[in-house]
Amino acid sequence: MPGIRPSSRSVTVLTGALVLLLASLTARPSVAAGPSGAPDPATAAEPYAGYLFVYFTGEDTADGEQVHMALSRGNDPLRWRELNGGAPVLRSTLGERGVRDPFLIRSPRGDRFFLIATDLRIHGNGDWDRAQRHGSRSILVWESTDLVRWSPQRSVRVSPPTAGNTWAPEAYWDESRGRYVVFWASTLYAEDDPEHTGTSHHRMMYATTRDFVTFDEARVWHDPGHSVIDSTVIRHRGTYHRFTKDERDRTASNPCGKFITQEASTDLLDSSWEPVATCIGRATATSPGLSRGEGPTVFKSNTEEKWYLFIDEFGGRGYVPFETTDLASGRWTMSADHDLPASPRHGTVLPITRTEYARLSAL
Repeated sequence: MPGIRPSSRSVTVLTGALVLLLASLTARPSVAAGPSGAPDPATAAEPYAGYLFVYFTGEDTADGEQVHMALSRGNDPLRWRELNGGAPVLRSTLGERGVRDPFLIRSPRGDRFFLIATDLRIHGNGDWDRAQRHGSRSILVWESTDLVRWSPQRSVRVSPPTAGNTWAPEAYWDESRGRYVVFWASTLYAEDDPEHTGTSHHRMMYATTRDFVTFDEARVWHDPGHSVIDSTVIRHRGTYHRFTKDERDRTASNPCGKFITQEASTDLLDSSWEPVATCIGRATATSPGLSRGEGPTVFKSNTEEKWYLFIDEFGGRGYVPFETTDLASGRWTMSADHDLPASPRHGTVLPITRTEYARLSAL
């Protein structure tokens, strides 16, 4: 009422409430970019206490092309426990009703997660030619605020009519543009070939979005003149490192076919990246390796200056971990001892907080 001053006790209560409000607003994870654009563990409000692994297990079983999850044993990224008894945690009910290559990203504010994946089912048909000429042009999307409860699935078309497929979508938060850059592999056909009968090859495409609902027009991101698929990206000290599968067959003139290449750039959408390494994952005379590799996923250790690169030995063991203490060197060594989930294929490893770890432990 006019003429009445608040008591000192009221001022104290109001001041205390304001302090609590400000604390709640500022106690959010930092937006410094870490793995998959996640908050950096060194500056996050709550330290990372482990990792969540999302993946599919292959086309050999009816449940293989769905979303499976595993939880690391503490902060050890080489030892895992399957969640939900090894059964899928998420199943697709849209499009081709198959989910491959699931990718999980934390929002820059740290309060939301987006899971995107390939809309593809090979189980029961084995028709890879159809999948590349007349496959889905959409990606599958789920959202969550706690990694346990997920939104209804949605399908979002991102590729143009000239695309025959949309494979292995991934995303990175580009803080300089204030948008997520979503990238995937598509075989593109000529405008005058609507039935996609001609010969073509995979390029890496990209589109940007703020919400994984509305996307800008798709553009070519990486086209070396031959098929490349399965790019993944991590940033360190202002430099982006991109890992991509060379999809060409291995020959005497191209000994690195079906293996992983590493490139670097200071701009995520640069059309020309500097080569760093080729043939990543291939066995040598002095070190063990893979017979072939695809679907790389890369992440930094929560506890030390070390990076892990999981490479999918398709047709073989599935994911096999490699590691390095110098990301820029391009030198990767197969991890000596590990206990991964059964048959993990192309997916993502995401650092998680203590609260998130405890919540997921109950699954």
